[in-house]
Amino acid sequence: MSLRRTFIVAFAAVAVVVAALVGAASFAATAHNLTSEVDDSLTQAAATLAAGGTLEQGLPDLGDQHDRGGRGGFHPPVQSVQLLTPAGAATVVTGTALPVTADDLTMATAGTPGVRILQDRTIGPDDYRVLTLSTGTGAIMVCRDIDVLNQILADLAMQIGGIGLGVVVAAALAGWWLARRLTHRLLRLTDAAEQVSATGRLDVAMPVHGSDEVGRLSATLDGMLGELARSRDDQQRLVQDAGHELRTPLTSLRTNISVMRRYAELTPEARRGLLDDLDGETRELTSMVNELVELATDRRTDEEPQPVDLAELAEHSAARARRRSSRTITVHAEPAVVIGRRAALDRAITNLLENAIKFDAVADHPVEVHVDGARIEVRDRGPGIAPDDAPHVFDRFYRATTARSSPGSGLGLAIVRDIARLHGGRPYLADRLGGGAVIGFTLYSEPAGELAPSRRPAGGAGTHPG
Repeated sequence: MSLRRTFIVAFAAVAVVVAALVGAASFAATAHNLTSEVDDSLTQAAATLAAGGTLEQGLPDLGDQHDRGGRGGFHPPVQSVQLLTPAGAATVVTGTALPVTADDLTMATAGTPGVRILQDRTIGPDDYRVLTLSTGTGAIMVCRDIDVLNQILADLAMQIGGIGLGVVVAAALAGWWLARRLTHRLLRLTDAAEQVSATGRLDVAMPVHGSDEVGRLSATLDGMLGELARSRDDQQRLVQDAGHELRTPLTSLRTNISVMRRYAELTPEARRGLLDDLDGETRELTSMVNELVELATDRRTDEEPQPVDLAELAEHSAARARRRSSRTITVHAEPAVVIGRRAALDRAITNLLENAIKFDAVADHPVEVHVDGARIEVRDRGPGIAPDDAPHVFDRFYRATTARSSPGSGLGLAIVRDIARLHGGRPYLADRLGGGAVIGFTLYSEPAGELAPSRRPAGGAGTHPG
């Protein structure tokens, strides 16, 4: 069932329930009031007669005495009066004789005046309301024709039914109109979504605007399509850039393999050089493939944020870099706990260290890691970088002209940039006083404990792209 039809059925169902409840309550209240009026008139007449009065004395204000059933004629509030002895003998005072039942005999023999019983009875073709009142020495029976009352109630039931039907029809029409108003914009959104699904295009604009729930849904879908379009563009650029970058090591490998065919003709020195070259190319290719996989899958967001001590993490990353490179790496940090993804932050610090070690080739130069609040940076004494290259060092596969002969994929700093953005921060670079470069990133995630948000470092030029 469509949403529009569901709205219509729901409105109609609510109208049916409400109309039924209101109609039933109205009918019950009217029937009770009319019956109470008849009972009051019979009770007043019987009490007057029991006290020795006459029927006319007891009935000065006993409701309508005219037939409301449309048949015309005079109908007094009491049609028959009958006296009943304890022995069961009945004497008709006025009107027709009334059948005596076991309940009537009980009232006649009750012995307690004022006890009464009210019953509906059918006598011949007519319906009557009969009251039997105990006088202590017998009973008085009075009755009233209630055909007019029943006709009034039947007419009322017909009127209530007609009004209820009209309310249901009006509710269904109102539900149709309102459902059309509510679902029209949803249908437009559905058409746009189906167009995206059928064509694969992500540049389809969502057609609904506004600040209500439907408008917010449209804005969210529009933003989601924009993010998907940007993600697809990034993936396409990544594939294109990866294809371009992979050609160089693959070409070198093919060349070396061609040379390997004449391996027996090479000198021992040439053989060692060829094998070293193959080993370097395969390691570089492996590193590039690993980084491409990490960028393409972007599994860093799968890691749950947790409290991370940046000082402890920096020391851990530095210790690993010392073992791999045998370089002197110093860490200057105070305990600084932030909410972040530990594995991703470890990868970012490791990339910064590998970048600094690669371009600061002098073994005596120590590489420094500084942690200041939620800011992490690595300082080296390398040759730095030209100002023209500085704006591009965090781009994927970018390598400065002077660094293109060095090993590397050009993805390390791009990964640092992505990790910084993942934590609400940004990467930065600057010249180091006295020569060298400073490269790092800031984290603007919510600090843990009493850690205050870090200050933004001043931007500048100078680091190593690679």
